[in-house]
Amino acid sequence: MQHLRLGPRPLPLHLSTALMTWASCESAWRLWKRDSPRSSPSSTAPEALVPVLKEVAALEARAGQGGFEQALHREIGRRMDRLAEGVLAYRRHPVHRTLQDPAAVWQEGSTRLLDYGLTDRGARKKGTRAVLVVPSLINRWEVLDLSAEKSLLRTMAANGLRPFLVDWGTPDAEERRFDLTAYVARLERAVSAVGKRARGAPAVMGYCMGGTLAVALAARQPRRVAKLALLAAPWDFHADKAGHAFLLSIGPLLAEVADKLGELPVDMLQTLFWSLDPWLAMKKFGRFLGMDQQGDSARDFVLLEDWLNEGAPLAGPTARDCLIGWYGDNLPGTDKWIVGGKPVVPRKITKPALVMIPSGDRIVPPLSAAALADRKRGLKNVTRLDLPLGHIGMVVSGRARELCWNPLIDWLRSR
Repeated sequence: MQHLRLGPRPLPLHLSTALMTWASCESAWRLWKRDSPRSSPSSTAPEALVPVLKEVAALEARAGQGGFEQALHREIGRRMDRLAEGVLAYRRHPVHRTLQDPAAVWQEGSTRLLDYGLTDRGARKKGTRAVLVVPSLINRWEVLDLSAEKSLLRTMAANGLRPFLVDWGTPDAEERRFDLTAYVARLERAVSAVGKRARGAPAVMGYCMGGTLAVALAARQPRRVAKLALLAAPWDFHADKAGHAFLLSIGPLLAEVADKLGELPVDMLQTLFWSLDPWLAMKKFGRFLGMDQQGDSARDFVLLEDWLNEGAPLAGPTARDCLIGWYGDNLPGTDKWIVGGKPVVPRKITKPALVMIPSGDRIVPPLSAAALADRKRGLKNVTRLDLPLGHIGMVVSGRARELCWNPLIDWLRSR
């Protein structure tokens, strides 16, 4: 029996955003009505709005007394109904991710290493290079293996690489006390386990927050990392403050919540993603309702939405490190991020590095990721590749294979 879908999370926030956005139109209309002495378009309205208000007034005149207001009310109801129908269609959709996870070859606590270089029978596929793949601690790894048609990991394995995926799992009682140093230390043991199985130092590929952790790994264990590929990895957290204004303002409060609860819950993490585009749910669930519900587009939408809503909570000390140390104080971007007693300084890392920067990224501002490719303060031996894609689109969109997967695989395989 499939589990009940909870998304889009947090649902009350998405619904209230839609209601307040559309209902405010009625309130604004009552204030701006042509016959209101407080809001006459010709006297009190901002100059830029006067033409719009006059046009609306003309529409009301043609619709008859109260006609425009009634039409506006009906339109708001129609949009709310459509949003609700889109959410319900998603929640009831029969599609679920059915790919079988590969074998776990190492485990510590909740963290597993999944070997994508093994066949279904457990035999090792012939490969030229092992790759330790490090996803974010927040969103789960499945976006890298979403379906048979959209799996970066399986494509890597089919093209001469042996990916070992870090599945962080959900923090247990001990891991709820982990800070970033503890997670990097676990990565160090994971890369050692991969090195023993591969009989040599693997390449390391990090996606999003996983890329930031991968930089720390390479700085601390240079002999165990052959090369470093970073996909939309944030580094200079003050390079684009406008993109994270809400997070910067609420970060200290969320850190206090994480301290008291021992973790930062999934719905609070999803609220941060909501802040990047509060109206995204209104737009995408309306589009989803218009799709052929039996078609590929609807299937891909459901699988991706499931992934977005099935993240893991963030351990309390790690949440504080990220919210205060990264976003608040910008420790990585100023070479002051201390891991295990030593600063992580990208320019001291000499191993070959690839920095992939999606120009349409709204989760990790491109300027933040670009700091790692800066010739003066970034990685020393670096190749930069800018992609006309988004943060998630770089790994699952229709153009991901051509623009991201293929050059990434070529670079990882190259000597």
